[in-house]
Amino acid sequence: MTVAEVEALFALPLMDLLHRAHTTHRAHFDANEVQRSALLSVKTGGCGENCGYCSQSAHHEGEKPRESLLSVEQVVAAATAAKEQGASRFCMGAAWRGPKDSDLVKVAEMVSAVKALGLETCVTLGMLKDGQAETLKDAGLDYYNHNLDTSAEHYTNIVTTHKQTDRIETLGRVRGAGLKVCSGGIVGMGESRRDRAALIAQLAAMEPPPESVPINHLTPIPGTPLENAPPLDPFEFVRTIAAARIAMPKSFVRLSAGRQNMSEELQAMCFFAGANSIFYGENLLTTENADAERDQALFAKLGLRAI
Repeated sequence: MTVAEVEALFALPLMDLLHRAHTTHRAHFDANEVQRSALLSVKTGGCGENCGYCSQSAHHEGEKPRESLLSVEQVVAAATAAKEQGASRFCMGAAWRGPKDSDLVKVAEMVSAVKALGLETCVTLGMLKDGQAETLKDAGLDYYNHNLDTSAEHYTNIVTTHKQTDRIETLGRVRGAGLKVCSGGIVGMGESRRDRAALIAQLAAMEPPPESVPINHLTPIPGTPLENAPPLDPFEFVRTIAAARIAMPKSFVRLSAGRQNMSEELQAMCFFAGANSIFYGENLLTTENADAERDQALFAKLGLRAI
């Protein structure tokens, strides 16, 4: 879809947009099933990038305390707990511009150990060099996460230490290694509706589109450049979910960061609009998330089934 076509979706009366998105969703998925993923920070803080939303950047006053890479045993313990709570995919994130080969060997061990638990595996490690995606594939990795974050036009307002094209190159390496792609963006960073439409159009234009599309609602963090960003209107967030579903009908669309501040009613609208994946568990890297008991209660109210 072109940017103009996605903008036209955003401009539809909300009920018309929801109807179209929900109809699209039912054509490709069971509308009452939601995939649940857990996310663990395996290496926190000290990142050399200056992404304006991130508390792990060494450029920001609000940087989280730096922690070394977790052990395989620590990761397996967290993955086991996540599986017992009902997660089917386990994601591991490290605050690097990109991994050193020596670090990648350790992450590969984590991937193999988590895969042995019967979980789908995903990592987000920053930008990859030639051969690194293949190493992760050989270890049993299923998904690699690397978000485009925002539109190409708005990108330099969010980060200047690398270009969006650098991220696109990494995604090319991921596809070349035969891995599935997890790529989406963050909304509420001062972008325009056109920026949101452009991000969705750019994701949908990938060949093939990402199998998993996380839509994050910015959680403003003190000490970061976006700490005072105004919140996005909830209905605009629902429109973003719906537009993503229509533009990428076969992808999993995930409610990601910011969900802990969403009402049950807003989440229900997002599920109706085509969201069929969530991050599950109390923490997402360095930010809070809705707790598992709250999610279980919401699933029961809505008659949703975890997959």
